[in-house]
This record gives sequence, C-alpha cells and structure tokens, in this order.
Amino acid sequence: MAHTIRIGLIGDCNPSYPAHQAIPRTVKLASADLGCQAELTWLPTVQVEHEGEAALADFDGLWCVPGSPYESMEGALRGIRFARERGKPFVGT
Repeated sequence: MAHTIRIGLIGDCNPSYPAHQAIPRTVKLASADLGCQAELTWLPTVQVEHEGEAALADFDGLWCVPGSPYESMEGALRGIRFARERGKPFVGT
C-alpha cells in the first residue's frame, strides 16, 4: 500500500482559475510518479483565519495557492506563518 501524504491547499477555491484546476492534477501525477498517494484538502482562508492551528495541524505539508485577493488575507498569512514556525513543508505560488 502506498504512503499517503496530506496536503492542505490554503486559498479560496475558484474553478475558473486555471491554477485551481491544474494543482490537483499536477499533484496526482507527481505522487503517482513517486509511488505515493496525495490527499488534497482545500482550506478556505476564512476558515484558516478563524480555526488557525486546528485547521492546519494534521497536514504533512501546506500550499498557499494563487488567487489573491483572498477572502481573508489574514487567513492566508496565518497559514504561511504556521508552516514557517512549525517547520512544515510549504509551497507558495
């Protein structure tokens, strides 16, 4: 059985953004190539702002996806700060 990696996508999912369609596909292709499974969860910036660590702690890595302006810039920054301070793998695009 392949190892599962949980990745939190910090951002406000909008299917009209090409990147929001491409990121899940890209991660699926990369994880298959690496022989693992990737479980992606969208984390709306308002949720991250209000729930903070509770919304972020269970992920193996975090990705702040493109899409500014975010509904909550504070939520996006809170997610970035959490990753930096906790040493979580992080990508920001």
